[in-house]
Amino acid sequence: MSLTAETVPGYRTGTWKIDPTHSEVTFSVRHLAISKVKGKFETFDATVVTAENPLESTVEASIDVASVNTGQEQRDQHLKTSDFFLTEEHPQLTFHSTGIEAKGDDLHIAGELTLRGVTKPVVLKAELGGFTTDGYGQVKFGAEATTKIDRTEFGVNWNAAVEAGGFTLGNEVTINLDVQFVLQAA
Repeated sequence: MSLTAETVPGYRTGTWKIDPTHSEVTFSVRHLAISKVKGKFETFDATVVTAENPLESTVEASIDVASVNTGQEQRDQHLKTSDFFLTEEHPQLTFHSTGIEAKGDDLHIAGELTLRGVTKPVVLKAELGGFTTDGYGQVKFGAEATTKIDRTEFGVNWNAAVEAGGFTLGNEVTINLDVQFVLQAA
Protein backbone atom coordinates (compact mmCIF):
# COMPACT_ATOMS: atom_id res chain seq x y z
CA MET A 1 0.00 0.00 0.00
CA SER A 2 1.23 3.46 -0.83
CA LEU A 3 0.42 5.67 2.15
CA THR A 4 0.15 9.37 1.41
CA ALA A 5 -2.06 12.13 2.74
CA GLU A 6 -4.13 11.74 -0.44
CA THR A 7 -4.75 8.00 0.08
CA VAL A 8 -6.18 8.44 3.61
CA PRO A 9 -9.73 9.85 3.47
CA GLY A 10 -10.03 12.97 5.64
CA TYR A 11 -6.33 12.98 6.59
CA ARG A 12 -5.31 16.06 8.57
CA THR A 13 -1.93 17.28 9.71
CA GLY A 14 -1.56 18.60 13.22
CA THR A 15 -1.08 17.79 16.88
CA TRP A 16 -3.54 15.32 18.40
CA LYS A 17 -4.15 14.38 22.05
CA ILE A 18 -5.69 11.11 23.14
CA ASP A 19 -9.37 11.09 24.05
CA PRO A 20 -9.27 8.89 27.17
CA THR A 21 -13.05 8.44 27.31
CA HIS A 22 -12.97 6.78 23.88
CA SER A 23 -9.69 4.89 24.24
CA GLU A 24 -8.52 1.70 25.91
CA VAL A 25 -5.10 0.20 26.69
CA THR A 26 -5.30 -3.51 27.49
CA PHE A 27 -2.95 -6.46 27.89
CA SER A 28 -3.08 -10.23 28.20
CA VAL A 29 -0.67 -12.89 29.40
CA ARG A 30 -0.87 -16.69 29.50
CA HIS A 31 -1.91 -17.98 32.96
CA LEU A 32 -1.27 -21.54 34.18
CA ALA A 33 -0.54 -22.45 30.55
CA ILE A 34 -4.28 -22.96 29.96
CA SER A 35 -5.87 -19.51 29.62
CA LYS A 36 -5.08 -15.81 29.59
CA VAL A 37 -5.38 -13.14 32.24
CA LYS A 38 -6.45 -9.80 30.81
CA GLY A 39 -6.18 -6.35 32.24
CA LYS A 40 -6.16 -2.69 31.37
CA PHE A 41 -4.60 0.56 32.41
CA GLU A 42 -7.02 3.25 33.54
CA THR A 43 -4.67 6.26 33.19
CA PHE A 44 -2.65 7.02 30.07
CA ASP A 45 -1.72 9.88 27.76
CA ALA A 46 -0.54 10.15 24.17
CA THR A 47 0.24 12.76 21.56
CA VAL A 48 0.43 12.16 17.83
CA VAL A 49 1.83 14.72 15.41
CA THR A 50 0.62 13.94 11.89
CA ALA A 51 2.97 15.20 9.18
CA GLU A 52 2.37 16.11 5.51
CA ASN A 53 3.85 12.69 4.76
CA PRO A 54 1.95 10.33 7.11
CA LEU A 55 5.06 8.12 7.40
CA GLU A 56 6.91 11.02 9.04
CA SER A 57 4.33 11.35 11.84
CA THR A 58 5.34 10.80 15.48
CA VAL A 59 3.83 9.18 18.56
CA GLU A 60 4.63 9.83 22.23
CA ALA A 61 2.74 7.92 24.93
CA SER A 62 2.86 7.21 28.65
CA ILE A 63 0.93 4.90 30.94
CA ASP A 64 0.55 5.23 34.69
CA VAL A 65 1.36 1.61 35.60
CA ALA A 66 -0.21 2.00 39.06
CA SER A 67 -3.56 2.35 37.25
CA VAL A 68 -3.45 -1.36 36.33
CA ASN A 69 -6.83 -3.07 36.64
CA THR A 70 -7.30 -6.81 36.14
CA GLY A 71 -10.60 -6.91 37.99
CA GLN A 72 -8.97 -8.53 41.02
CA GLU A 73 -7.62 -6.08 43.64
CA GLN A 74 -5.15 -8.48 45.29
CA ARG A 75 -3.56 -9.29 41.91
CA ASP A 76 -3.46 -5.60 40.98
CA GLN A 77 -1.62 -4.79 44.23
CA HIS A 78 0.88 -7.60 43.50
CA LEU A 79 1.46 -6.20 39.99
CA LYS A 80 2.50 -2.85 41.52
CA THR A 81 5.29 -4.48 43.59
CA SER A 82 8.90 -5.24 42.74
CA ASP A 83 7.79 -8.65 41.41
CA PHE A 84 6.26 -6.85 38.42
CA PHE A 85 6.00 -3.11 37.68
CA LEU A 86 7.91 -1.69 40.67
CA THR A 87 5.63 1.34 40.50
CA GLU A 88 7.29 3.28 43.32
CA GLU A 89 10.55 3.52 41.35
CA HIS A 90 9.12 3.37 37.80
CA PRO A 91 5.62 4.88 37.76
CA GLN A 92 5.44 5.26 33.97
CA LEU A 93 5.62 2.98 30.96
CA THR A 94 6.57 5.13 27.95
CA PHE A 95 6.67 4.79 24.19
CA HIS A 96 8.48 7.04 21.71
CA SER A 97 8.14 6.32 17.99
CA THR A 98 11.25 6.14 15.82
CA GLY A 99 9.69 5.43 12.42
CA ILE A 100 6.58 4.36 10.54
CA GLU A 101 6.28 1.97 7.59
CA ALA A 102 3.30 0.93 5.51
CA LYS A 103 3.11 -2.87 5.18
CA GLY A 104 0.09 -4.12 3.29
CA ASP A 105 -2.97 -2.59 4.91
CA ASP A 106 -1.16 -2.06 8.22
CA LEU A 107 1.18 0.54 9.61
CA HIS A 108 4.21 -0.65 11.52
CA ILE A 109 5.16 1.94 14.10
CA ALA A 110 8.67 1.30 15.39
CA GLY A 111 9.64 2.79 18.68
CA GLU A 112 11.26 2.50 22.06
CA LEU A 113 9.25 1.10 24.96
CA THR A 114 10.49 1.79 28.49
CA LEU A 115 9.22 -0.33 31.39
CA ARG A 116 10.89 -0.61 34.82
CA GLY A 117 13.70 1.62 33.55
CA VAL A 118 14.54 -0.78 30.70
CA THR A 119 14.19 0.49 27.13
CA LYS A 120 13.74 -1.94 24.23
CA PRO A 121 12.70 -1.55 20.59
CA VAL A 122 9.15 -2.65 19.75
CA VAL A 123 6.92 -2.48 16.69
CA LEU A 124 3.24 -1.66 16.96
CA LYS A 125 1.20 -3.22 14.18
CA ALA A 126 -1.48 -0.58 13.62
CA GLU A 127 -4.63 -0.08 11.62
CA LEU A 128 -5.84 3.45 11.00
CA GLY A 129 -9.57 3.73 11.63
CA GLY A 130 -10.03 7.05 9.88
CA PHE A 131 -10.63 10.75 10.39
CA THR A 132 -13.96 12.45 11.09
CA THR A 133 -15.70 15.31 12.88
CA ASP A 134 -17.90 14.34 15.82
CA GLY A 135 -21.28 15.82 16.78
CA TYR A 136 -19.55 18.49 18.89
CA GLY A 137 -17.41 19.73 16.01
CA GLN A 138 -14.22 18.07 17.26
CA VAL A 139 -11.94 16.63 14.57
CA LYS A 140 -10.90 13.10 15.55
CA PHE A 141 -9.06 10.07 14.27
CA GLY A 142 -9.04 6.53 15.53
CA ALA A 143 -6.61 3.62 15.36
CA GLU A 144 -5.99 0.16 16.73
CA ALA A 145 -2.54 -1.22 17.44
CA THR A 146 -0.99 -4.28 18.99
CA THR A 147 2.44 -5.52 19.96
CA LYS A 148 3.92 -8.43 21.88
CA ILE A 149 6.76 -8.15 24.35
CA ASP A 150 8.74 -10.63 26.42
CA ARG A 151 8.20 -9.35 29.96
CA THR A 152 11.50 -10.86 31.16
CA GLU A 153 13.44 -8.55 28.81
CA PHE A 154 12.11 -5.66 30.92
CA GLY A 155 13.07 -7.24 34.26
CA VAL A 156 9.60 -8.59 35.03
CA ASN A 157 10.80 -12.04 36.06
CA TRP A 158 8.44 -13.25 38.79
CA ASN A 159 6.97 -16.69 38.21
CA ALA A 160 6.07 -19.82 40.12
CA ALA A 161 6.04 -23.47 39.11
CA VAL A 162 2.68 -25.22 39.16
CA GLU A 163 2.08 -28.78 40.38
CA ALA A 164 0.89 -30.06 37.02
CA GLY A 165 4.04 -28.74 35.33
CA GLY A 166 4.84 -25.43 33.73
CA PHE A 167 4.66 -22.00 35.29
CA THR A 168 2.02 -19.60 36.55
CA LEU A 169 2.72 -16.98 33.88
CA GLY A 170 3.85 -16.97 30.30
CA ASN A 171 6.62 -14.60 29.28
CA GLU A 172 4.85 -13.13 26.23
CA VAL A 173 2.53 -10.19 26.93
CA THR A 174 0.20 -8.86 24.25
CA ILE A 175 -0.54 -5.14 24.45
CA ASN A 176 -3.60 -3.81 22.61
CA LEU A 177 -4.49 -0.19 21.96
CA ASP A 178 -7.90 0.94 20.76
CA VAL A 179 -7.53 4.71 20.67
CA GLN A 180 -9.16 7.90 19.52
CA PHE A 181 -7.42 11.28 19.22
CA VAL A 182 -8.72 14.87 19.16
CA LEU A 183 -7.09 17.55 16.99
CA GLN A 184 -5.47 20.22 19.19
CA ALA A 185 -3.69 22.38 16.62
CA ALA A 186 -3.49 22.18 12.84
